[in-house]
Order: sequence, then C-alpha cells, then structure tokens
Amino acid sequence: MLRGAVADLTPLRASADYRRIWFGQSVSSIGQQMTAVAVSVQVYALTGSSFATGAVGLCSFVPLVAFGLYGGAVADSVDRRKLGLIGSAGLALVSALLAAQALLDLRQVALLYIAVALQGAFFAVSSPARSSMIPRLLPAEQLPAANALNTVSMNLGMTVGPMLGGLLIGAYGSQSAYLVDTVAFAATLYAMWRLPSMRPDGARDGRRASVLDGLRFLREQPNLRTSFLADLAAMIFGLPRSLFPALAVGFYGGHAGTVGLLVAAPAVGALSGALFSGWVSRVHRHGAAILAAVIAWGLSIAAFGLTSGHLWLGLALLAVAGCADTVSMIFRNTMMQVAAPDEMRGRLQGIFIVVVAGGPRLGDFESGTVAAFTTPMVSVISGGLACVAAVLLLAARRPAFLRYDARHPSP
Repeated sequence: MLRGAVADLTPLRASADYRRIWFGQSVSSIGQQMTAVAVSVQVYALTGSSFATGAVGLCSFVPLVAFGLYGGAVADSVDRRKLGLIGSAGLALVSALLAAQALLDLRQVALLYIAVALQGAFFAVSSPARSSMIPRLLPAEQLPAANALNTVSMNLGMTVGPMLGGLLIGAYGSQSAYLVDTVAFAATLYAMWRLPSMRPDGARDGRRASVLDGLRFLREQPNLRTSFLADLAAMIFGLPRSLFPALAVGFYGGHAGTVGLLVAAPAVGALSGALFSGWVSRVHRHGAAILAAVIAWGLSIAAFGLTSGHLWLGLALLAVAGCADTVSMIFRNTMMQVAAPDEMRGRLQGIFIVVVAGGPRLGDFESGTVAAFTTPMVSVISGGLACVAAVLLLAARRPAFLRYDARHPSP
C-alpha cells in the first residue's frame, strides 16, 4: 500500500532523457535558491535597507513577465533543445559573473540588480522550452507522475537550497554559493546536450509563433482557461504571505524566526504532497481534482486565520494548503501538456510563468489592503473564503470542467 502512495518513479525509469532533465533541474534548482539567498544577503550587507533587499524581487519580476510571453512564442518557433541550451548557459554565465563580483569585492548594488534581472529574463525564455519538451519524452499516461516528480524537484530546491546556501555563505562567503550554482548548471547543460532536436510541430512550415495567437487560443479553450482562473483565485485571494510578519507578532507573539516557519510551512506541505503522489496517475477527472484541491487550499487558509495563539496548528494548516497546491499544480500542468497541441505548449507555458509571477504579487496587494481596512485575521479568513467562493462560481459556470477526463482530453 505504501508503495502505491509514494511518488511514481516510472517516468525516471522509462526515459533516460527525462531522467537527465529531472536530475539537472533538481541540482540547478538548489543552486539557484542558494544564489537567491546570497544576493539578498549581499544587498542587505551593502545597504542595510529592507527596501533595497525587497527590490531584488521586483528586479526579477519585471523580466519574468516581460519575457515570459515572448519566451513561450520563441519556444513554439525554434528548436526547443537549442533554446533550452541557450537559456541554461545564460543562467550559468550570470552565476559565474555573480561569483566574480563577490570574489573581487566590487560592492555594487546596481550590478546585483542587473544580474537578477538577467536571471529572470533567461529563465523566462528557457523555462517554456524545457517544460514543453516533457510531453515529447513521455507517454500521456505518465505525465501526472512526471509533473509530481517535477514538483518534488522544485520544492527540494526551495527547501534544501536556502539551507545549504545559508551554511555556505556563513562559512565561506557569498562567492561560495555563486560558484556552486555555476557548477550545478553542468548537469542541466549536459541533459539538454543529449536531447534530440525538438522543433515544435507548428514550426515545420516556417511560420513564426505569435504571442497573440497563444492568448487567443487560451481565450477559446474553456478547460485550459478555467484551470488558469482557478490558480489565480488561489493566489490572489488565498495567499496571505505579506501578512506573515504581522501574524508572527500579533497572532503568535513570535519574532523573525516565526516568520521563517510560516514561510517554510507551505513548501514543506508541498514537498510532502509531491513525495506521496503515487495515486495521481489513477485519477482521470483532472478538472474536478483541480477544483477540489483549490477549495481545500482556501478552506485551509481560512482555518489558518482562526489559529491565533496556536502556532503549530497554524503551521499544520499551512502545510495542508501547500499539499493541496501541489495536487492542483500536478493536474493543471498535465492538462496543459495533454490538452494543448504541441505547437501551442510553449506559449501556454509562457502565460503560466506570467500567472505564477504576477498572481502572488496581486495576492500580496489584496491581503495587505484588506488587512489595512480591517485586521490581518479578517484578511486571512475572508481571503480563504473568497477563494472557495470563486472556485464554486467557476464550477457553476463551467460544469464541463468538472467532467474533464484525461483519457479524452479537450482544451
């Protein structure tokens, strides 16, 4: 029974190409998270300003949005293998430049901001190419398991990377994290190099892919559009991360360490959900699974708002929310990969990057605004319930989404 519950490793055994990509992605994800910690540490050490440190996120956010749609269109026009190689090589080069500036002790905050912006641009260009390759490497029935494994990889990076980065930076300085990140990209570059040519179907007739065509396609495909809207409902209404500092003090009488626990709890839950995802391949009603998972997210967040004075209960509920998010992500990615034609997958992945980058920022604004007019507790509870209400409205307006069957996919 336990064997059927843990993550299904079939995709790793079935495809050597996918196995190399997964390993490379896992290693480079850890390295990139180490770099993210190092940049924040450097910026704060140079400026002593929380505002300047927070601006690092803005420097990454702008190119992610600006290049996300463009990168998806490029991925639908050229050999995705070459695009993945270029993007990964660019990210490795930026990490090497960061290591050089740390070793030379240049102490230039503007240089760090520029490097972070370049990272965002290279990631936005290469990520749609890498993601749209997966359906070409594996049969459709293995994609849910593959997406679960990708979630394991991502959350390993988010949990292990900052911890290793903090230890290395404390012992050997920021340059050590940058150097490890640079070397870690060798695994991704090797994986991309070993792939065969992967020109998208629509690129064979010489036509250039259009960003607008991708947006029109999404507008005309109700199931894919509903999956995006469900994700936005979760991030805009049910993601109170901007309130964690206030909740740590006002709810739990804690300090900065309490904020760290609140931030880490959803990631721990997400990783647990991915590690015990062996059942996902047996689920075919992906639309119903997505809506159920987002409802579970909203209810967990609303319940989290009622845990004043009970930190461990609050952390447990945040972990449950993270686990629900993993389930939603697995089925949303699978739907996008299976229901969309190959020539549109890059552009949809580009739109997905924009949603993932922009949604949490809108959520920060929503939760902060409501808290300013009411209280943080009201903001958290109302946000979770608004997420549930939005999903129920989507279900009422799109009953066909509930009936979506991965064995007979329709976008």
